[in-house]
Order: sequence, then structure tokens, then C-alpha cells
Amino acid sequence: MPSAQRDLARITLVVLAIGGLLATSLWILMPFLPALIWAIMIVVATWPLLLWLQKRLWKRRWLAVTAVMIGLVIVFMLPFWLAISAIVSNADEIAGWAKSLSTLQLPQPPDWIRSIPFAGDKIYVRWLELTAFGPEELASLATPYAQQAMRWFAAEVGSFGLMAVQLPLTLIIAGVLYFWGEASAQLALRFGRRLAGERGERAISLAGRAIRAVALGVVLTALAQSILGGVALAIAGVPFAAILTSVMFLLALAQIGAVPVLLCAAGWLYWKGSIGWMVALIIWSVIVGSLDNILRPLLIRQGADLSLLLIFAGVIGGLIAFGLVGIFVGPVVLAVAYTLLDAWLREDSGTSGSGT
Repeated sequence: MPSAQRDLARITLVVLAIGGLLATSLWILMPFLPALIWAIMIVVATWPLLLWLQKRLWKRRWLAVTAVMIGLVIVFMLPFWLAISAIVSNADEIAGWAKSLSTLQLPQPPDWIRSIPFAGDKIYVRWLELTAFGPEELASLATPYAQQAMRWFAAEVGSFGLMAVQLPLTLIIAGVLYFWGEASAQLALRFGRRLAGERGERAISLAGRAIRAVALGVVLTALAQSILGGVALAIAGVPFAAILTSVMFLLALAQIGAVPVLLCAAGWLYWKGSIGWMVALIIWSVIVGSLDNILRPLLIRQGADLSLLLIFAGVIGGLIAFGLVGIFVGPVVLAVAYTLLDAWLREDSGTSGSGT
């Protein structure tokens, strides 16, 4: 009995010591965790591309890594560069627009608004009431909503700004992982096998497929929406198309979509009297917005045979819980948890069936 008590005390102390070491290690690595998580997601999602480039670049890993790193720099830095250059080159025009807001006056509502089902008459009457207000009254009415919108927008895409700040560190870690990807994958598989046997190894493999599925479905869909929307804005003559394209890409990544930007641009075209371009842009925004329901499921199916409901819940829930990186973390966690639970239930039902 005393020996059993000593063993229990020793096991308890060992568990506490290991837990303390793990907690302290995570605390020390906390400043690097966002960059590390992003680097892992990027490397896992683009690993097939690296292998494809390596085969065509004389099987030289360093050439393939260099090409991929240049592509990552362009993909992550180009939107910021376009936005900053557009703001600098149009600083005077932006200042003039800001001054013109003091004389802003809403136009009369168009008659076609009444034809909108259910809410058309209410919108028309409310718009008509707002046209009687002066610029100061309109500003006082819009200020609370603008503040709430800005806070919400900052909360949704704030983690993207954090990633931009940590972008050099993310790229450095990604480059290291590209060079030693096979060794890192084997380490992850050994950890999963040691933790839960063959089931744990399958869970690690499933996590990689889930990351690639989300990268294909979410990122490529966001890229397609922003490009199509940006081309439409440029053709319609909407100013700052480069900035708005970058904003649409961020909103599409955050699962908000490019439609809000396109509808605001359509409102600006109506304000300028370009009714034809406004109608065309509204129709185009419906087409661009529908890509979420058409292109994204197809791309996700190409990446992994996972339930679309599971992926969608993981993307939205992960975004709310962890910010932008949750778009990748959420589906991975749900997919692995669902697979392990399903395997455990199947194993239990198989055991029960054999016993009877």
C-alpha cells in the first residue's frame, strides 16, 4: 500500500512537471505562435505546388523554394502595395471628397424601389424622409452606425493586420519548413502514432487534407471574387479600383464576401447618374456573390472528401473564435474531432456486435 501511494505521488509529480514545462514553453513561444500557425497552414496548403515545381526545376529543392517564396511575397505584399500606391497618388482627390461631405445631400429615391417585395414601400418612405435632412443631420444619424461598422470590421479582419506585421517572420518559418517538410511531416505522424496509434496517424493526415481543402475552397474563391469584382469596377469607371479589389479580397477571406463593396460602388454610380453601369454592376455582384455557393464547394471537394456542412461550420466558427487564422484552424479541428469520434463509435459498435 505505501508503494502504491509512492507510485501515485510520483506519477502526479511527473504529470505536473510535464504540464508545467509545456505551459512555460507555450508562454515563451507565444509571440511566435501566430506566425508559426500561419506558416504551417501556408506550407501544408502549397506543398503539392512545391513538389510540382521541384520536378520541373531539375529536382532542385532550393530553386522550388525560391520560386514559391517569391510567389508568396507577391501574393501577400501586392495588395498592400497597390492600396498604398493608390492612396498616395490620389491623396488630393481623397481630400477633396472628404471636404465635399460637408455639403452632401441625398437625391430623391427612384420609383423602382417601390417594386422591391415586402420592404419596397418602407425603404422608399424612409429614403424620402432622409432627403429632407441637411448634411449635419445626416452625419449625426450616420455616426453611430459608422462607428459600430468600423469596430466590427476591425474585429473581423484585425488578425490579417497582425499577420501583415508578422509577415517577415511567417515567410522565414515557411521557408524553413519548405526545406525540411518531409522531416516535419514524419515528426507530426510519429507524434500522432505515439498519441493514438494508427488512429492518431490518420488524424494527422486528415488535418493536412482539411487545410488544403480550405485553402482551395476559401482562398481561391476569394481571389476569384476579388479579381472579377475589381475588373468590373475598373470597367465601370469606379475610382480606387485597386484599393477596392484588395478590400474585396480581405472581406471574401473573412467570409463577408465582395458583394458589399460592389453594392456600395453601384450606389456611387447611381449618385453620379450612371444608371446603366449601376444596373450592370448590381447584376454582376449577384453573379460574383453566387461563386460562394458554386465554386467553393467544388474546390473543397477537390481538396478533401469532407462534409461541406462541417467545413462551413468550421470556417465560420473558427473565424469568430480565432480571427482570420480560424478559417483554417476551425475546419481542421472539427474534421479531426469528427473523424476520431466516428472511428470510436464504429469501434464500439463493432465490439458490441462481436460480443453478441
